[in-house]
Amino acid sequence: MQIDVFTLVPHAFGWLTGQRPVASALGESLELRLLNYRDTTPLRNGQVDDDPYGGGAGMVLRVDVVAAALDTVYGGPPDHRVVALTPQGRQLTQEVVEELAAEESLTLLSARFEGFDERVVRHLASDAISVGPYVLSNGDLPAMVLVDAIARRLPGAIRDESGAWESFSAELEGGLEYPQYTRPPEFRGWRVPEILLSGDHGKIEEWRREQSRRRTVL
Repeated sequence: MQIDVFTLVPHAFGWLTGQRPVASALGESLELRLLNYRDTTPLRNGQVDDDPYGGGAGMVLRVDVVAAALDTVYGGPPDHRVVALTPQGRQLTQEVVEELAAEESLTLLSARFEGFDERVVRHLASDAISVGPYVLSNGDLPAMVLVDAIARRLPGAIRDESGAWESFSAELEGGLEYPQYTRPPEFRGWRVPEILLSGDHGKIEEWRREQSRRRTVL
């Protein structure tokens, strides 16, 4: 899968690309390209944004800047999905992650401060996604969230069993993951549930499913 991220701060993704699961998928099942709007802007001195019409604080990423970036990289409108990361987009869920992970190519558009000129979302993007009902100062963090979530669904990123029994998985009927424990079996009087120490894998699986159902209902 190829993911292209258009951003003003490509270096911000350095940490992400050095960590699993993204690092494990890179060069294998994932090709990640980080593209800077400033490299292709048609404006002087690397300008990419401007004051909003009608007044107001903050700067808006210009539609001509985003269009120039897409035209330079793809030679025109790309024939794959282009996602604008914006609070007005559809909510990111695991179902959406699975949908996007099935794509062969994906482009993510990130903005900063006051976001995009509305014409970017309406005419240059084919999809819009929000990572939650809150405001961030940039779209790079949502882009990283999306890249990470997608990467871990690609072959070789994580062990198959790690992705099978986790929150929102089919094995747990879309519910939340059960509680996890490790050594020591007792700490400050806080004990690990005896069932997990029993060695009875059938009962352990039953306990985990029940705990998942309880967490999901709550």
